[in-house]
Amino acid sequence: MRSVLRRIGSDTRYLLAGFPVSIVFFVLAVAGFSAGVGTVVVWIGLPILAGTLMMARGMADVERRMLADVLGRPVPRPRYRPAPERAGRFRRLVNPLTSGQSWLDLLYGILSFPLTVLAFVVTVTWWAGTILGLASPIYGWITARIPGNQGLAELLGFGDGVLADVIVNTTIGVLFALTLPLVLRGATLVQSGLGRAMLTGVAELHERIDDLAQGRAAAVSAEANALRRLERDIHDGPQQRLVSLAMDLSRAQRQLSRDPRAVEEMLSQAITSTRETLDELRALSRGIAPPILTDRGLAPALAALAGRCTVPVELDIQVTGRFAAAIENTVYFVVAESLTNVAKHSHATVCTVTLSKAGGVLMLTIGDDGVGGAHTAKGHGLSGLADRLKAVDGTFAVDSPLGGPTVIVAEVPCG
Repeated sequence: MRSVLRRIGSDTRYLLAGFPVSIVFFVLAVAGFSAGVGTVVVWIGLPILAGTLMMARGMADVERRMLADVLGRPVPRPRYRPAPERAGRFRRLVNPLTSGQSWLDLLYGILSFPLTVLAFVVTVTWWAGTILGLASPIYGWITARIPGNQGLAELLGFGDGVLADVIVNTTIGVLFALTLPLVLRGATLVQSGLGRAMLTGVAELHERIDDLAQGRAAAVSAEANALRRLERDIHDGPQQRLVSLAMDLSRAQRQLSRDPRAVEEMLSQAITSTRETLDELRALSRGIAPPILTDRGLAPALAALAGRCTVPVELDIQVTGRFAAAIENTVYFVVAESLTNVAKHSHATVCTVTLSKAGGVLMLTIGDDGVGGAHTAKGHGLSGLADRLKAVDGTFAVDSPLGGPTVIVAEVPCG
């Protein structure tokens, strides 16, 4: 009920305040545009048009602030094209004429006027019907005593008594009150829809393009970091073991005829080294594309990760079915890196991993009771996770005060 009342107040404020703003906007836009076009042949019209467009930009900013209040979120401001750096005074003066968004602002000031007037009339009518109808039991007994007064009940043929008139007016007030939230919301959506399309539509498109570009850059950076780390792990692990294995076999070959017993010991060490190398290669392959994830999905793959972690992990998987490969790989990688970080640095006694789905978003929460201090600064284990999540339009947050506990939250859109 409180949210409904808050919404009614917000919509009413927007619709009533928009009326005087729209009148000023409409008058200045029409007057400035007419004067500018009428005098453009003598050149003075260009500065007048430029000034009118700057005025329209300012009024559009006022409308955008009102839109932010009614939508409950900030709305982007378009990027108005600046004048060239070495432009002259006249070029800078008429620069607003070259901005398409400035013309959209001016056009909005003209087109929104009839919608704003209609929305204002509807708002005042519904509020008047609600207040006067519900207050009828208070003033109805007074107006009934006015000589020659005919109540609404009498005009409708329900009788000429005071009680009948109060009942009819109160009923109408109740109907207006019940429909008030829907009517105000509808008027608000119509009026704000035009403003959003003309005043923020291009800006929202630019923001989306920027997000996609950042996501692509993040994906490239994440993959490059993963490849560099894979190269380092191979160089520091299996490659060194294989070099040592080759040297042992070469030494065994030279001593084969002289000391068979020493050769037997060398071959035994070589077999052990080969098995250790295979184990390292399997671990590396699990970090790239674990077969269990490809074949069976997230739940079994995360269970396998939890089983290999040196810290006890409480796993709560609340999702079923399969998701896109990029999403599953991202979630798996985030859990793998986080558990590795927990095992190496947290000194935790228990770790919890929860995966749930709300709407079209997968929510991953990882917590531990360790010493805290985890962060996403460069050079730390969690540094690349934000970029990897951004590549799939996801978000990543870490709350890890010194002394703990640590909570990692990742959200991934899953369609």
